[in-house]
Amino acid sequence: MGGKYRITGDTYPRMRRPRHRRRLVLAGIGAVVVLGLVGWGTLQLIEVFTGGDKSASAADHKRDCPTAKPSAAPVKALPKPAAIKVNVYNATTRTGLAKAAAEELKKRGFTIGEVGNASKEYDKKVPGAGVLLGAPAAKNGSFTVLGTQLAGTVQKTDTRKTGEVDLILGAKFKAFSTPKEATAAMTALTKPAPSPSPSC
Repeated sequence: MGGKYRITGDTYPRMRRPRHRRRLVLAGIGAVVVLGLVGWGTLQLIEVFTGGDKSASAADHKRDCPTAKPSAAPVKALPKPAAIKVNVYNATTRTGLAKAAAEELKKRGFTIGEVGNASKEYDKKVPGAGVLLGAPAAKNGSFTVLGTQLAGTVQKTDTRKTGEVDLILGAKFKAFSTPKEATAAMTALTKPAPSPSPSC
């Protein structure tokens, strides 16, 4: 063959991808990335200038979160002190205690009935501050109002048909609640404080 032809290992020439196709693919990917960044930046600017959707979120939160409710139902139709007739009895060994207590209750607007020593059933047999004794109807009325004047009283009912209430002063009686304390106690009964709002 005279050596004019040189045979190499590659019988056929290699196929190469056109460079312009690779450039088109890279350009397309770059355009998508740029558009994504532009869109994200636009949303950020909108949130900065408009405050985002905070107002809507707050409204949704307010709608979904239950409002605080009173811790207890208020006591209804409590009588005024002037409408409560109180008999004051002394079950202790201290002289003049019933009279002094009656005078103080009168200053606070209560109507005073009998004043004297307790009956044998209670004389020297009341270890606490006092006993409130009356008809069953007094439990949610007169007892409640009179009880704000003296903490620690025991409530008892009997078969009487009248509306007056007996206050039998016991061994631990020192003094009535201050007018400020009594007013606060009455307010708590008629207008209970709301329970804490739930965290939601």
